[in-house]
Amino acid sequence: MTEPSLLEREALQFAQELIRIESVNPGVALPAGDGEARTIEYIRERLADAGYEPLVGESVPGRANLVLRIPGSDPARGALLAHAHVDVVAAQGEDWTHPPFGGAIADGFLWGRGALDLKNYAAVLVAIARHFAREGVVPRRELILAFFSDEESGGVHGVRWVRREHPEWLAGATEALGEVGGFSVTLGDKRAYLVATAEKGVGWVRLRARGDAGHASRPSADNAVTRIAAALARLGEHRFPATHTPALDGFLAAASRLIGVELTPDNLEEHLDELGVAGPIVQFGLRHTVTPTVVAGGYKSNVIPGEASAELDTRSLPGPDAELKAVVQELAGPDVELTLGSWVPPLESPTDSPLLDILQAAIAAEDPDGVVVPYLLPASTDNKHLASLGIAGYGFVPLRTPPDFDAYGLLHAADERIPLESLFFSARVTERILREA
Repeated sequence: MTEPSLLEREALQFAQELIRIESVNPGVALPAGDGEARTIEYIRERLADAGYEPLVGESVPGRANLVLRIPGSDPARGALLAHAHVDVVAAQGEDWTHPPFGGAIADGFLWGRGALDLKNYAAVLVAIARHFAREGVVPRRELILAFFSDEESGGVHGVRWVRREHPEWLAGATEALGEVGGFSVTLGDKRAYLVATAEKGVGWVRLRARGDAGHASRPSADNAVTRIAAALARLGEHRFPATHTPALDGFLAAASRLIGVELTPDNLEEHLDELGVAGPIVQFGLRHTVTPTVVAGGYKSNVIPGEASAELDTRSLPGPDAELKAVVQELAGPDVELTLGSWVPPLESPTDSPLLDILQAAIAAEDPDGVVVPYLLPASTDNKHLASLGIAGYGFVPLRTPPDFDAYGLLHAADERIPLESLFFSARVTERILREA
């Protein structure tokens, strides 16, 4: 192991110190606090020390966002936006080997909430900005480095606030790099670095059934609870067909070459074991999904309620989503009222962008056997909210990890951690991407 460079040492130091700032996203169940604002202030101070004057704004007290623009050598080219979020999900300390907000370094890992999601990338971006200032590096494209609050609850106080209140902060950006992707996975005898070129859409649906209220000793066929239960059973058992998308086809083509098996949407699930930790991720990008998550009805065991309700989480593939909505309505049944809640459309960015060639070159410079492979992320990131500004978003935080290290599986989990060598690799590769893109 060679002595880490100053860039790498700062990336580690900043990641460790950022983890120690408890910036748990409050959602709707916790007091707002000021962890996100304190995290942004920490980042602002590190950038100011290097001579930068970043832009900072609070959407509400305690919830801040920061943007730094770094001029490029070719102002005619569109700006590249690299963004990280500063909020994290909650952590129960008793479930952890090391305290979740301690930033411990042990056994070759940096431990803590945010080590992979996403204070590691925030730290890398800050360290690279300081490296550019220190070494006089002028990137080819103008860079926009953004640090957002509230990603874990939909970006209302983060990217969506910036998009609405300060679109000029992001003006000129044509492409964006953020989560979730870049972790290496073993396919055959090669390391594949997955880049999310698409994301599923996410929507929430509320079901409501009505029936005859009364005493439980006098059962009625017109029962709201059984009606909602039957609807949920139909929805939970339904399996949408596997569907071609450009991101899926790009993954299947690359993975087929690497593992020596001709993969198709129809046979992919038969070969998940050969895809290792990539299998479950790609599997859930095959088809629309509808998942019942919340059920409510009644208030006393001997009273038949007049109403019962449920909530569904839907994840839609890129393309028209009318089919998904129609199927949900059909399966719910004619006697169940359906109300659409928040509905964020899918994201689909070009799989033939020259930016992917830059990602491949940067990976190959550090890992000659590494191959960048597109895939469809079955979840959501801040990239979705940037799409309305005409910004093509890609999930790529480069991390070379050991074959048995499931980086995806550690997101939001206990004992979240990042190998130190992976963090150093991320700093080197990201620096090359931002310099040469």
